[in-house]
Amino acid sequence: MDYIDISAAVHSKTGLGRYSESLAAALIQAQPERFALFYNLGKNGRYPHILPTHVPQRTIHCGYKPWRAAVLAGQWAHIGFNRLIPDARLFHSTEHLLLPLPGIPTVLTVHDLIYKLFPIYHKKLNHWYLNLAMPLYCRRADAIIAVSQATKQDIVKQYGIDPAKIHVVYEAPSSLFKPTPPTRVAHIKQTYQLPERFLVHLSTIEPRKNLNRLLDALRTLRQTLPNLSLVLVGGKGWLYDDFFAKIERDGLQTAVHTLGWIPDEDLPAILAAADLAVQPSLYEGFGLPILEHMACGQVVAASRTSSHPEVGGTAAVYFDPENVEEMTAVIHRLLTDKDEYHHRQQLGFTQAAQFSWARAAQETIIIYDQLLREL
Repeated sequence: MDYIDISAAVHSKTGLGRYSESLAAALIQAQPERFALFYNLGKNGRYPHILPTHVPQRTIHCGYKPWRAAVLAGQWAHIGFNRLIPDARLFHSTEHLLLPLPGIPTVLTVHDLIYKLFPIYHKKLNHWYLNLAMPLYCRRADAIIAVSQATKQDIVKQYGIDPAKIHVVYEAPSSLFKPTPPTRVAHIKQTYQLPERFLVHLSTIEPRKNLNRLLDALRTLRQTLPNLSLVLVGGKGWLYDDFFAKIERDGLQTAVHTLGWIPDEDLPAILAAADLAVQPSLYEGFGLPILEHMACGQVVAASRTSSHPEVGGTAAVYFDPENVEEMTAVIHRLLTDKDEYHHRQQLGFTQAAQFSWARAAQETIIIYDQLLREL
């Protein structure tokens, strides 16, 4: 069996979890008899509801930190974990954790190198672990999947990995992200008590997302658009205290609405209800929210960094994430120029349609097959 590690999906609602379950579902749909699933259930993990239950599964029950330490120790000591998946023909780690499996071809998905490029935006223990482990995992993996050309270039530059070993396979928005009927939008707007006019930001709240500068832009925009608000959709990540303190200092308590984690079925209507989506992040390995916005018919203003131009193409409008004046000007233009907004909206539908999990699965299977032939 070819095993896919879906531990990220079992424990997380963030980007890594969404990637893991979406890719696994598409692979299983493409070749139902080929794949099996491996995951660390831990203490409170839950099997993703979008994945079929009849697929062969092998699980362990281990705390997150002890499991990461054990895997790294196993790699260092060349101790194989093969007994956990004795029937494995190939193993694909969909997060930054590669099991030592001598004799079994391994594939590692690398989502980003944020821990390396922006160390101040990571918790110290996580930063220490990833900087220690990832160069080793990248060397030990037989093939690497990077989620963007930007990430591939980072891996080559930072770790000196042979570019031929790294394959770019893009993520895609879920099929749930699509235009929403006006009646549904109105219902969701009332349910979540959304403001009359608002910018929407979809992501985890953490320093790398550059939300402090977005607050500065919002404060300026409200001088001419006094009823404009900001709605944040996504959970709290880490190092977010300064952001919430800034909301208080700037007197934006009534203008900023934090919804936290939202069920997937409600997200498209919330995104559609907004006047504009803003993704001002300093760095993204892929930047999936851009496509999720576009698939719902929402126009995106995004930072001109890392993978964003790859993902948003000509549909998004870009700005320097460290230039608040440029960010403000781009947002203001899209809020006031209806012709450009509608033009970008149509471009967004076309751009989002180029990405699909079925395509990602087929490209991933080609990598598996090539690896199995070579080894």
